[in-house]
Amino acid sequence: MAIDIHIDMPAVKYRELRDDAGDDASDTIRARLVKARERQVARYQGERIHASAYCTLTPDCEQPQESAVSYLGLSAPRHDRILTVDRTIADLKGTDTIGNFHISEASHYRSLDRNYWA
Repeated sequence: MAIDIHIDMPAVKYRELRDDAGDDASDTIRARLVKARERQVARYQGERIHASAYCTLTPDCEQPQESAVSYLGLSAPRHDRILTVDRTIADLKGTDTIGNFHISEASHYRSLDRNYWA
C-alpha cells in the first residue's frame, strides 16, 4: 500500500546529508513503520481498502475534517486520500481511532493539492 502525501521540503545543507549521526533515529523510525504495517495487514486482511469502511471518524473529528476538505477544496477521490493518510498517521502513532491531531497532520501533507492541483 502506498501513502499519498505531498509536502514542500526545504533544501538540505550538504554537511547535514553527509552526517552519520542519524542512524539510531532511522532504526527507531523503521520500527514504527513496521508496527504500523503490521496493524494495517491485520486490519485489511487482503481486502481492497475502502476509506469509508476503515477510516471512520469520531463525532468530534467530523468538523475538523470537513473544514480541511472545504479549505483545501478537495474532490471526492482526494477526500478519500486524506482519510487514508489520517488512518496511516493514526497507525504510526499506534492508535485505533483517528483523532484531531491526525487530521491536522494529514491536511498539512495534502495542502499542496490546493496550491498545485486544485
